[in-house]
Amino acid sequence: MEECCSTESKKQPTHSEHEGHDHDHDHSHETGDQTTFQLFLPAIISFILLLLGIVFDYWLEPKWFSGWIRLVWYLIAYIPVGIPVLKEAFQSIIQGDVFSEFFLMGIATVGAFSIGEYPEGVAVMLFYSVGEIFQIMAVTKARSNIKALLDQRPDEVTVITSGKPQIVKAEKVNIDEIIQLKSGEKLGLDGELLSEKASFNTAALTGESKPSTKIKGEKVLAGMINLNTVSQIKVTAAYEDSKLSKILEMVQNATSQKAPTELFIRKFAKVYTPIVVFLALGITFLPYFIVNDYVFRDWLYRALVFLVISCPCALVISIPLGYFGGIGAGSRNGILIKGSNFLDLLANIQNVVMDKTGTMTEGVFKVQEVNFQPGFNKEEILLMVNALESQSTHPIATAIHEFVGEVDHSLVLENVEEIAGQGLKATIKGKELLVGNFKLLDQFNILYDLNHANIVYTLIAIAFDQKFVGYLTIADVIKEDAQLTIQKLKALGVKTTMLSGDKTAVVKYVAEQLGIANAFGDLLPEDKVNKLKEIKALNQSVAFVGDGVNDAPVVALSDVGIAMGGLGSDATIETADIVIQDDKPSKIPMAINIGKQTKKIVWQNISLAFAVKAVVLVLGAGGLATMWEAVFADVGVAMLAILNAVRIQRMTF
Repeated sequence: MEECCSTESKKQPTHSEHEGHDHDHDHSHETGDQTTFQLFLPAIISFILLLLGIVFDYWLEPKWFSGWIRLVWYLIAYIPVGIPVLKEAFQSIIQGDVFSEFFLMGIATVGAFSIGEYPEGVAVMLFYSVGEIFQIMAVTKARSNIKALLDQRPDEVTVITSGKPQIVKAEKVNIDEIIQLKSGEKLGLDGELLSEKASFNTAALTGESKPSTKIKGEKVLAGMINLNTVSQIKVTAAYEDSKLSKILEMVQNATSQKAPTELFIRKFAKVYTPIVVFLALGITFLPYFIVNDYVFRDWLYRALVFLVISCPCALVISIPLGYFGGIGAGSRNGILIKGSNFLDLLANIQNVVMDKTGTMTEGVFKVQEVNFQPGFNKEEILLMVNALESQSTHPIATAIHEFVGEVDHSLVLENVEEIAGQGLKATIKGKELLVGNFKLLDQFNILYDLNHANIVYTLIAIAFDQKFVGYLTIADVIKEDAQLTIQKLKALGVKTTMLSGDKTAVVKYVAEQLGIANAFGDLLPEDKVNKLKEIKALNQSVAFVGDGVNDAPVVALSDVGIAMGGLGSDATIETADIVIQDDKPSKIPMAINIGKQTKKIVWQNISLAFAVKAVVLVLGAGGLATMWEAVFADVGVAMLAILNAVRIQRMTF
């Protein structure tokens, strides 16, 4: 069911749009509008007619039930389930895929009719069709689970125009327009809260049912549900650029990234199926030259049994479904996995390298104390620092703004420059102002008499007019589930390393609190890249977790890049392979566990399919297995594999 697992789009794809897929089912896309009864109706009709035919054949034995009447009866029983499969086989042949599983089932059942085994011909196609229906239902459920969790965007919003509410299509709303959100309504666009306070249900974005309270000026995202009073929001992003839209797009594209196991099975099926067909021909005709009592009908029957057994549908159905289930399990827990190949990579991660600020800490800084040298006007300097920091979106800038208060817009800043990994520089009142870490002061040869290395706080150094003014101490809070995260990673046998641009003393302190063995601070973006390369050089599979713009290069370099999707920058979210939507680090070991469980289920299905088929293939070739055993080996194993694959969607991690 290849395209069912690889297409999440609202557009209904045609058969030709999936060129190269092994398992195209146009009819499977109709299931969204069909009831379960409608899906099973053709199979029910065939089953009733087959059951009556067997009763006539083996119990009642009426004289009229013979010859052409008996043939027509079983043909009518065959048509509801057989015609769709024969049609698929014909379409596959037209597209150049001769040896599809539909072709195998077609020649096996038509062959059974040709030697008078009518009930078995109908039974094989009936059970195969029932297996296909269960497969369709499983994939449709997985798809609808993800859409129900994520596709929360309302089509219309209420825009305030000239003081009056007006309902408008969400995609037509412009940036900076004001929208009104009533209690219980879903937000259709990303924006900034204009009301003093509002509570939101953020489960669509984060998987977290706990309400989130936002205050005036804070960011609110499409998909959030307003829980209390009527609120007003200023739109900050177009409909197609909202974070939820991007998440949906990523989910829609997720299963187009195939895992190596999936790619192998697709290639394997292309080689395996023609070999099976030629072996079946060999089983039919070669015994003529070897055995003395050769009976064509007997050897053809064995070959048909062999064909039914060897159908690879258990593999081509259950493996993509297993990976799709893994992606669905992640989405249900607020973890966006951008492709099934990343599930395999997650399962093999040996070292998780993480940023500190915003990843293992809240990223919510507060100014603790102000230490200035004598002779400086504290209030005047703080106003200048606040004006300069208003040019930055860094959490430290927010902390300074909260501490100092409103920005004094009468202060004119010139030549504002951000120096990566160090801080900000500007000219104010004709003099140079530097605000950042002590590396920034060193670069501009500012002299200071302070041993700052051992202070276990983030320090913001300030220099004005080539003189050292002093520093602010700023503290961040470790996330409540950060320690549990490290414990769970250790339990999974995964090493942990912390890399940060913050001062080494702070980084070491946080690492000790969490139980992280290796921690490095005072790193510029290029230093993080070099450290990650050193770890990868030890032949370790590495995941990097970060949230800032400067983390994007390291996220891209790692085997698996994980971004914090709430506070995280758009650049990092775009670059990352995994996005944790609620910023909880405990989702890191959960994602790795989902990868491990998915891989386990996929290999269970591969082992089951090959083991059962190998046994029954040998029995079939030797004439010891009938069509009924063949049906179990094919459809029975496929259904067991489907049930096993669906299991991951119900697991708790």
